[in-house]
Amino acid sequence: MHQRVRDNVTSLTAVLTIVSLALVFGAVGRVLPAGTLPRAPAVVFDAIPHVNAAISLLAIGAIATGVRAIKRSNVVEHRRRMLASFVLFATFLVLYLYKVAIEGPTPFPGEGSIETFVYLPILAVHVLLAIVCLPLVYYVLLLAYSYPIHELSTTAHPRVGRAAASLWLLSFFLGEVVYVMLYWWY
Repeated sequence: MHQRVRDNVTSLTAVLTIVSLALVFGAVGRVLPAGTLPRAPAVVFDAIPHVNAAISLLAIGAIATGVRAIKRSNVVEHRRRMLASFVLFATFLVLYLYKVAIEGPTPFPGEGSIETFVYLPILAVHVLLAIVCLPLVYYVLLLAYSYPIHELSTTAHPRVGRAAASLWLLSFFLGEVVYVMLYWWY
């Protein structure tokens, strides 16, 4: 299985990215007919943005400590932290997609120039970074899965991983800013 993945890292990255983006845009576009997904009780449903904000903070911590671990040549801890960050991201995404598929995106409660010149640009950069990060994250994870640790440094994993981690951190951080603007600032 490792060899099969190794031989098809680029193709698998493309497929996983396309499927993931189709799920996101399908949820945002509310492609599923109304009532297809059961609605959780209000207390659970209303908690999703707050749970996702906590998950994002944990993911930021996992990515940052994973980067620090590899800088200290602690490959085992790096792997553990980066896998944790991916699991946190996947959990975030499932909860986000569920909420958005049922209700649609949360409208910005403010108005005027704050929305136009602050909120929407931050949201746009956050979304763009998330889209750009997705194939990078899949790519480095597939490389890490399919290559033995001692060979991984000969692949694009270190170079692409640095870019993926940096952009992923920024995307998660901007997601936190969006959350604060949607649920606390207004």
